[in-house]
Amino acid sequence: MSSEVFSQLVDAHYTALFRFALSLTKNSSDAGDLTQQTFFIWAKQGHALREVAKAKSWLFTTLYREFLRGRRRADRVTALEDLGPVEADPPAPPVDVITSMDSSLVLESLQEVDEVYRAPLTLFYLQEFSYKEIADMLEVPIGTVMSRLSRGKAQLRSVMMRKEAGTKVVPFPIQTVRKQS
Repeated sequence: MSSEVFSQLVDAHYTALFRFALSLTKNSSDAGDLTQQTFFIWAKQGHALREVAKAKSWLFTTLYREFLRGRRRADRVTALEDLGPVEADPPAPPVDVITSMDSSLVLESLQEVDEVYRAPLTLFYLQEFSYKEIADMLEVPIGTVMSRLSRGKAQLRSVMMRKEAGTKVVPFPIQTVRKQS
């Protein structure tokens, strides 16, 4: 694969992959590492893909599998928190302008949804994959994807209602329409 084709692939899919990784890891540096690892794997193995049109799906599947592999590995290693007090990580810079817009409540709430539901929600609503594509990526039946989406939406709705209850809403005055006699 030429470096130009690889650059085009990175340009076309980096942002979407990073956002998906961020929804899984909840940490921008881990999301960046996961996205970079995904493209590294593509550089080594992507030439084996027969249909170039399936590159996006391949990348998302690979990213999700790498996330799961890393999580399994982390479960075997002593957590850093168990090693004693360490200097707190500096706050992560905002991902992009979108997170500071009206969607910030949704994105923030999405981070509180259980991971098993968060991945399908992100893939379906933010990345616009079909049920079948998500089922292939997550290696579950389509029915499971549909039920996880349903349960995930319910959980997201619950989290958002809880968050909105904590904010003060200023109602607009209701204007009555007068009939002219």
